[in-house]
Amino acid sequence: MLTEQMNFSPRLTAFAKEVERDCKPVFERIDEICEYNEARVLSAFMECGVSETHFIGSTGYGYGDRGRDVLDEVYAKVMGTEDALVRHNFVSGTHALSVALFGVLRTGDTMVSLTGTPYDTMEEVIGLRGEGNGSLKDFGVLYRQVDLLENGAVDLAAIPEAVKGCKVAYIQRSRGYSLRESLTVSEIGQIIRAVRSTNPQAVVVVDNCYGELVEKQEPSAVGADLMVGSLIKNPGGGIAQTGGYIAGKAKLVELCSYRLTAVGMGKEVGCTLDQSRGMFMGLFFAPGVVASALKTSVFALRMFEKLGYEVFPRYDAQRTDIIAAIKLGEPESLVAFCQGIQKGSPVDSFVSPEPWDMPGYESQVIMAAGAFTMGASIELSADAPLREPYAVWLQGGLTYYTGKFGILMAAQSMLEKGLLQLPSEE
Repeated sequence: MLTEQMNFSPRLTAFAKEVERDCKPVFERIDEICEYNEARVLSAFMECGVSETHFIGSTGYGYGDRGRDVLDEVYAKVMGTEDALVRHNFVSGTHALSVALFGVLRTGDTMVSLTGTPYDTMEEVIGLRGEGNGSLKDFGVLYRQVDLLENGAVDLAAIPEAVKGCKVAYIQRSRGYSLRESLTVSEIGQIIRAVRSTNPQAVVVVDNCYGELVEKQEPSAVGADLMVGSLIKNPGGGIAQTGGYIAGKAKLVELCSYRLTAVGMGKEVGCTLDQSRGMFMGLFFAPGVVASALKTSVFALRMFEKLGYEVFPRYDAQRTDIIAAIKLGEPESLVAFCQGIQKGSPVDSFVSPEPWDMPGYESQVIMAAGAFTMGASIELSADAPLREPYAVWLQGGLTYYTGKFGILMAAQSMLEKGLLQLPSEE
């Protein structure tokens, strides 16, 4: 059927069956966590008394928008925090992180990144690149970082000294465009304990993008003060059309809300237009969608590992985010892989992506994302900067089977260009 409908090589479909058999025990583990998180989300909806009236959007100032307020309550319960700020007018995870940092930090304060250099799009926000653009550096916020160890691990021993006197201790949960391991919630707890050993007053901010609902707990359970993410990644479930969230201690969330709107107004204003239903529904569907994305990731990792490529993490590793990285080793393979992912997309499958100068990135980036929502990383997508080690970063898959087909399309694209050899070939 796959050979006839999707034009896959018969050898490739046979190989895929072998890969899928290897993945079954891992899939069972993912399903168990998914069931737990489905209960976590459903309980929050029930406890908060979500009603159809909460889906009605407001206009103008948005005074008295109960749907907006209840959505914040639902997120706070799901995330295990005192409060949350969930808004469609966060344009990205980077925007939400920027609001959080500008909300908490003041002139003369110090921010310390504990996981090396942050994700590319945060560099200009912090002031690592660019001058006079209104970065944290331009406003007199100091920055330093704890570099990762040679093996990519967090340097726990260096943290207690590094955070002395700092205002914000910053943790990036996911790997970003690096090949280090993403951080489990337990590992984040170890980092936070190292921070508290010398600076109990530090505000621990976690970039939680790609990690929500992958484990049974969020970083708040191990002491994080603020967690930040995007709704077109995990918690939006492929339904939220835009948006982001900040969740954590109530006083800190309030300060962040002043940066999003205006001092003195904060969370009390902001119309929801017609976005509320999608944000509620997205969160409701999110655990199952995240599970599909994880299964797609596991399948891809196992397939390319069996084909001889270095993959991050291993297919059977404990997962803490939906991102997988495959070290393809050459730009031609990188481009062919991404073009194959695009061919397997439900939207714009006829488009052939090429590397380009994407805003916020230092290197050219190639991105495959034939998504219902532009740039939605919870939908199957693959992207990479055109630089050594020519690794591709893969995430998403709204359903497992369509995600699997996308991965097979990527392999087929490389196969047709003579860049991949299946085990059965001479």
